[in-house]
Amino acid sequence: IWISSYLLFSVLQNVLWTPSKLIARLGREINNGSSYLYWAYKANGSLGDMLYFHSFRSPGLIIDVVQDIRAMNGEAVRASPRKTGMIILGGGLPKHHICNANMMRNGADYAVYINTAQEYDGSDSGARPDEAVSWGKIRGSAKTVKVHCDATIAFPLLVAETFASKSKNLA
Repeated sequence: IWISSYLLFSVLQNVLWTPSKLIARLGREINNGSSYLYWAYKANGSLGDMLYFHSFRSPGLIIDVVQDIRAMNGEAVRASPRKTGMIILGGGLPKHHICNANMMRNGADYAVYINTAQEYDGSDSGARPDEAVSWGKIRGSAKTVKVHCDATIAFPLLVAETFASKSKNLA
């Protein structure tokens, strides 16, 4: 039912929804922790699946992914002349888009990959930082590291050590 109202709004107002606009709108409207749609907004859940299945019954709602890609790439481009860095937890599609955004500015200056994927299986997640250098996603002069560990273990330890070091320096 909610998708139908978004479809109607889209048609009447000539609006193209991006994934981020749709998720933000859902979160503002629902605001009820007992709703699975509220938690889909909080964690992005299976929103794409719901839209897919609804499209068979009532086609016409268009989600414009390109606007979100332009926004992400634009952030990286506008970061110049400042440096950019990537902390990639896991891999897959988020890694792909973050690396591609940095390619639009001739590569990131720093990169930390934290995952358990291995290079030999051919997955994007398993690729080492030097593979991204070959595509221009990371600069050749960049400082990079790949941590072979589960991100839920390694990242909290890195954050804790960073903040512990800063608090020691402030004391």
